[in-house]
Amino acid sequence: MFNYRVLAIIKRELRERLFSKAFITTTLLIPGLIVVIFGVQALLYSAESKNLNFELITENEELTTAFMNEFANANFVKDKHYVFLYKTMTRDEFKKHLEEIRSKIVDESLTGVIYVPSTALKDKKIEYYSKSPQNIALSRELNGPVNKVLVDAYFMNKTLDPEELEFARRGVDFAGFKVSEEEQIKEEGYGNIVLAYAFTFLLYMSLLIIGQITLQSVIEEKSNKIVEIVLSSVEPKELMTGKILGASITGLVQMGIWLFTIMGVVSSSWMTLPADLVLEIDTNVVLYVLLNFFIGLVLFIGLFATVGAIFNNPQDASSGTLPIMMLIIIPFFIAFSIMENPNKPYAEIASLFPFSSVIVMPARMTLIDVPEWQLIAAILINILTIIAIFPVAGKIYRVGILITGKKPKWSEVFRWLRQ
Repeated sequence: MFNYRVLAIIKRELRERLFSKAFITTTLLIPGLIVVIFGVQALLYSAESKNLNFELITENEELTTAFMNEFANANFVKDKHYVFLYKTMTRDEFKKHLEEIRSKIVDESLTGVIYVPSTALKDKKIEYYSKSPQNIALSRELNGPVNKVLVDAYFMNKTLDPEELEFARRGVDFAGFKVSEEEQIKEEGYGNIVLAYAFTFLLYMSLLIIGQITLQSVIEEKSNKIVEIVLSSVEPKELMTGKILGASITGLVQMGIWLFTIMGVVSSSWMTLPADLVLEIDTNVVLYVLLNFFIGLVLFIGLFATVGAIFNNPQDASSGTLPIMMLIIIPFFIAFSIMENPNKPYAEIASLFPFSSVIVMPARMTLIDVPEWQLIAAILINILTIIAIFPVAGKIYRVGILITGKKPKWSEVFRWLRQ
């Protein structure tokens, strides 16, 4: 099916796409968008609210004093993020007091009340009363100082030297070391997780954008009767093949620009990342991702082009593109879920399954050592899927591309397959 006519169509597609404003804009915009997203997220996490008012109440005067002294040296008090009023009350007194200040908590003139009962010295359970009690930022800030005060109080009358007491206060520092057959055992930070996020996001966005552009292009050519002129010189299968390969090459060029730009930036001397966030990008990994992505593009763009040939406008085509969108969106969420644990049972299946392997396999291979046979199998499975689906897609495209008028029913589409 590949001949000089298909080559001419590919050249036409590349000329229209590679030098279009949309291609140039998205090629430059997506990396910038990633930077903005992570930058805004970091800014939002760092932008803590200030002058939030709390009451910290305990059942023990000495414990109240200990909290007062410990919190006075904490950054969240020094930076005036949180303002504390310290009190000592029994449980019964606290219940009455809580009713008295209920209105202050409701109108948020008092952000919340932290109650530390005497039993906290045994089970470390403290109580937080607020209009919005599930405050992760607050618990993250207070966890260390509160634990230190409780540990100090617990061991106050026990014969422990300062070093033993410091050890009891200290949390666990969990270091991860990667073990592989070929490389040396070495400590690994969170850089590969960041890389997996980048791969997943870029693949997801590119598949959606290029797929929608192809769909729109097919519908416009069909509506404007341009396709009838083109088909006077080429066969429908040749037109479909040329459009799919042209769009796929465009997507491959775009993805290559993105990935090699990331490699260049992280390997340059002017960009210094923390040790835990160092990105280790191997050229072979990038080349595999590009090959896997190109095959996935051919597969998905073929489906988008087929749907575009059936319908006459994007509104009608939305019903046909929904299943294709699900084949992109579901693997996207699977890839994100395996960031937490790449050894989940469904991770290996999804990385080998047709369609989903396009997004899931790159994320998985950056987190763990994937056997070579699985890397090869993922590509072969998608190639076999293309071979199985495209004869059917070609039949639909050949008939649908020339039919205009009312929206066809799916029963009619199935009838095309029998023609």
